[in-house]
Amino acid sequence: MDDKEGGTSESGPSHHWGDLTHECLVNILSRVSLEDRWRGAMVVCKPWLHACKEPCLNSVFDLETRFDSSTELPRYWTPEFERKIDAMLLSVVAWSDGSLTEIRVRHCSNRSLSLVSERCPNLQVLSIKSSPHVTDEVVAKIASGCPNLRELDISYCYEISHESMALIGRHCPKLQVFRRNLMNWLDPSQHHGIVPGEYLDACPQDGDADATAIGKFMPHLLHLELRFSKLTAKGLVLISEGCSDLEYLDLSGCANVTSRDIANASSSLKNLKTIKRPNFYIPRSVFHVERYGHWRLYDERFQTDAFRI
Repeated sequence: MDDKEGGTSESGPSHHWGDLTHECLVNILSRVSLEDRWRGAMVVCKPWLHACKEPCLNSVFDLETRFDSSTELPRYWTPEFERKIDAMLLSVVAWSDGSLTEIRVRHCSNRSLSLVSERCPNLQVLSIKSSPHVTDEVVAKIASGCPNLRELDISYCYEISHESMALIGRHCPKLQVFRRNLMNWLDPSQHHGIVPGEYLDACPQDGDADATAIGKFMPHLLHLELRFSKLTAKGLVLISEGCSDLEYLDLSGCANVTSRDIANASSSLKNLKTIKRPNFYIPRSVFHVERYGHWRLYDERFQTDAFRI
């Protein structure tokens, strides 16, 4: 018989994908990328949508690969985009049923992270870069609700202060990776037309307060990034004294510390394998000769030898 008459073919009986057992669907979807599940599988039929909501398929939510690592787009900074990210994160948190261990997103807000703090006790990795509306209020909830954090990235989140860092350090003793990078305030032109001007102007000023919280409350850090932080030699010493296990330290763009400051502070970091110094990413064009006198002084100071969502 042909397919029209008997529903068979040379290869055997035909089957409808929607007739697969739930267990079989989950097994198949576990081999499909996050993007393909959201863009394709979820809209096939109700059984597929139901399978996509299984907790075992929602233990990791990683959107970071969908953002261009080198640039941001103006639409990312709009309320509409933020609501979209929040809606996706809220859905995943609900579907995960407490199994969520890794979240990597951008441009989320307190709305979605509040639910994370309540329903993700096993969370180990939280990366929320470029989230202008995430505040100390919700980070305090994260600190108490997600004590198993081992990696946290709050880069470009300017409404998060050193007070939240202290709480994270107190309540999350397993923290080993911490990123608190700021935008390039030495040459902000690269952000103009993309990041709202008022947000650029809100760049945190007290890098030593951040350093105090890190040095005092995050003693087990192995990896620390503080690009374009405004910390001084005092703050750097506090970090080196309090985080003696550091293996990786990124101080790119930290214009307020000298090569001598770094040498003095890092001498006590016996496990340090990699250190990125302030001259990284600092364009000479942003420094004025009249301010530093001549390039020799500059060299002494900065050691310049060298999915669509």
